[in-house]
Amino acid sequence: MDSTRVTEHPTSFDRPSTGADPTDPRGALLRTPVPPRASGSALPAQGGAGQTPPAAGEDSPGAFEHSQPGAEQAAEPDTHRPRPTSEGVPAQPDGGQPGGAPSDDTPSAGVTPAGVAPGEVSAGGGQAGLVRPDSGAPTGAAGPGRRAAPPEPEPDRRTGQPTAPGRPTPMRRDGDRLRFVGAATRRIARGMDLDEIVMGLCRATVPTFADAILVYLREPLPVGDERPTGPLVLRLRRTDRIPAERDTEGGFTPAPQPEPSELETVGAELCEVRPGSALAEVLRGVRPVFTDTPAARAALPELLGEERDFALPDGRRAILAPLRGRRRVIGAALFLRGPERIAFEADDLLVAAQLATHSALGIDKAVLYGREAYIADELQRTMLPENLPRCTGVRLASRYLPAAETARVGGDWYDAIPLPGSRVALVVGDVMGHSMTSAAIMGQLRTTAQTLAGLDLPPQEVLHHLDEQAQRLGTDRMATCLYAVYDPVAHRITVANAGHPPPVLLHLGGHAEVLRVPAGAPIGVGGVDFEAVELDAPAGATLLLYTDGLVESRLRDVWTGIEQLRERLAATAQLTGPDHPPPLEALCDEVLDMLGPGDRDDDIALLAARFDGIAPSDVSYWFLDPEDAAPGKARRLARRALARWGMEDLTDAVELLVSEVVTNAVRYASKPVTLRLLRTDVLRCEVGDDVPQLPRLRQARATDEGGRGLYLVNRLARRWGATRLSTGKVVWFELNRG
Repeated sequence: MDSTRVTEHPTSFDRPSTGADPTDPRGALLRTPVPPRASGSALPAQGGAGQTPPAAGEDSPGAFEHSQPGAEQAAEPDTHRPRPTSEGVPAQPDGGQPGGAPSDDTPSAGVTPAGVAPGEVSAGGGQAGLVRPDSGAPTGAAGPGRRAAPPEPEPDRRTGQPTAPGRPTPMRRDGDRLRFVGAATRRIARGMDLDEIVMGLCRATVPTFADAILVYLREPLPVGDERPTGPLVLRLRRTDRIPAERDTEGGFTPAPQPEPSELETVGAELCEVRPGSALAEVLRGVRPVFTDTPAARAALPELLGEERDFALPDGRRAILAPLRGRRRVIGAALFLRGPERIAFEADDLLVAAQLATHSALGIDKAVLYGREAYIADELQRTMLPENLPRCTGVRLASRYLPAAETARVGGDWYDAIPLPGSRVALVVGDVMGHSMTSAAIMGQLRTTAQTLAGLDLPPQEVLHHLDEQAQRLGTDRMATCLYAVYDPVAHRITVANAGHPPPVLLHLGGHAEVLRVPAGAPIGVGGVDFEAVELDAPAGATLLLYTDGLVESRLRDVWTGIEQLRERLAATAQLTGPDHPPPLEALCDEVLDMLGPGDRDDDIALLAARFDGIAPSDVSYWFLDPEDAAPGKARRLARRALARWGMEDLTDAVELLVSEVVTNAVRYASKPVTLRLLRTDVLRCEVGDDVPQLPRLRQARATDEGGRGLYLVNRLARRWGATRLSTGKVVWFELNRG
């Protein structure tokens, strides 16, 4: 007996030509591909007794794209390779395979493919006619200019209800379920954050597995080994359902939807799981259950709300699947099928269990990843200055860009530290790597730099101590750093470098130059002397400090990037004219715009300083011998300076405060005391001596003869402070100008 061998090829969701993808946004369904036929043989008819054999049809792409439910195609072998089937065709409701052999319980019926032109002769030599399944007689022939009528919808074998064209149909074989689970879990695993994973579950499930899905997650979600406190509360995170209208491209027909859809009204926003309740028992059981079981039926009102329980379809058309993470239940998923669709089968519980397990593990992973990203963001934010200080004679702007959105920590940092004498220290550094370890080392070096700057050490000494600190942290703790001190009174800047890219100075006329500073060795090498250079810092000029991520990438070397940066600064300055420097914030944005899409190989720190300076006419400076007449002399000098500046209304307050501070300095100093008045947006007075001990504010007793000088300064001055220097200290105070 001659037998025909049919070879079945598995369907892969990664190849769109083999069938519909369950994750297709148009709602395409899974179906079995067309099996190839043995050469020289045709598939035998599988109809029941007394039924009319099917007419021969043409084996064409149109036959596969537009075959009707319940119909089967028999054709002669075709040597041509068939065209890939359309992704919009739903699976056959009665197990029929498009273009292939039908299942054993499918009645035979001949049908003219919708893709065959009117009057076209089939492969059997005659015209294809439509055969009614009940009568077995053809109802008509497709003659010239006449198209064959479509068949009536076949009733579903299991439910007895007619299947609407285009409606999703259940997966009939174990191979279909395995392929669906494989594709769905791959889509869920692709998500990195919580929303992507939940959306992947919804999109992979609807409409291939269910008509609607409700995903509840614990509020708040536990992280790792944390033990949740308080009651178990579930919040509706996301819902999804089959849309009312579908894409009709490629032969995909709209699916009828009841108005209004009962699946739209299901689900409460928030529910509290009471200990010992039916919902708590179902969640504790972990395994998915049909909602027609007594336990699930009692749990649904608690989950959905008493007023919405009626909206659930009858029968086994709903599955409640707990979502269990690595340690505890973190939510639940409710899969729903409408009454016009076949109910769930026992094997669908295994599918729901796989979806729930992969989704729960993915949610656990996303929560842990989100916590790590939050910690990294907080660490990076605390390591960098939240706000730049407002310093006299200089304006500041900064930028920081991480290497990538998924790794927001790195070793780059910047800082601006006010120094005595209205000076400011400008620091930018780069620790090797952009990881949590690099960020921690960066924080330690930045704190060390702030402490050393408070001692008013020269720039080269600051780098020397940073080098020693890096060696104490470890043998492989290396970093580059550039430390500069700007003096607005002298209009000078002192720079020391430790293996960092050189700064760029943009002059007021638009000329940009790369400052020639000694390169030096990186911090952490050890045994290297650092050298400092002093350069002019004219008023209106802009100094740009940056890390190598701005100028170096896989596409260019560091010196090419520095030259491009210099040209970009010069071009930006030309836009505002020779007499007006570009705004600092806009200048920083222009500098970052020079980065191309592939240039972000490292994090970037950028610090821009606009030198305004302090004019010599706004500065008064004196030396006072440490004697009893010094306070009176200080009062007279301050009175004359205020009269010259037209600030006589501040004379009384300034004389009183200057007298108190100078008296305290003369009492302990052994060298001449310095007195300096600065007129900027405020009036600043600075008194320096050679005594390193800093004064402390204290409350004097009624019997004390002294100790009230700083109390007066604290009450009358806008701000005041004391800074220790390498040669002593400076006590300063500020007053608002009238």
